[in-house]
Amino acid sequence: MRTPAILLVAALSTLSACDQEAGWSVNSTGTFGNATTQNTGIMTGALDATVALNQRFAAEVPNTVNFAFNRSDLDPAAQAILRQQANWIRQFPEVRFRVFGFTDLVGSEGYNYALGKRRAEAVVAFLGTQGISRSRLEALVSFGKTRPLVNTPGPEVLNRRAVTEVSGFVKGSAPDLNGKYAEVVWRDYVKSAETPHPQNQIIQTQTSGSTGQ
Repeated sequence: MRTPAILLVAALSTLSACDQEAGWSVNSTGTFGNATTQNTGIMTGALDATVALNQRFAAEVPNTVNFAFNRSDLDPAAQAILRQQANWIRQFPEVRFRVFGFTDLVGSEGYNYALGKRRAEAVVAFLGTQGISRSRLEALVSFGKTRPLVNTPGPEVLNRRAVTEVSGFVKGSAPDLNGKYAEVVWRDYVKSAETPHPQNQIIQTQTSGSTGQ
């Protein structure tokens, strides 16, 4: 059962989305319908489940890799991070992911958009070599130089990045995404019971030691 606070947040988010939807114009970026999508996500629980899993993903593995200036190839450090991501992703076959590409502020907007996309594509391609199906990588998105972490006109490695995020669940895997997330949590709970508790290992060690004496 949702708490009053959660219901209030959902209600406010829905009202905000409705304000955008009314008279929202169709444009080349394809944003028409986003407000309806958000409303549906809140009401079905899909948004809650996706946010929760994305927070967990970012807390348990690095979600960002960085690039050399004007490059889209992955150095050894980036590859090591993506292996960690792939190990996490393999544990959750129900989950889809999206990769966002970014650049620093050097160069034109058009050039950087293409560079950001190549960076996102490089991450997707590498995850594919680690056994992750391309069907689970929902989209490749480039923000180019429009969303810098460090607002400086010069080269900045922190801005030259690709970020992996949870975007939702595999279509057709379950109609109730909150229930699907509950399945993920339950599976982890059952798996944790298979591993001996550290306290039991300490007791066993102490018992073995006293027997040997």
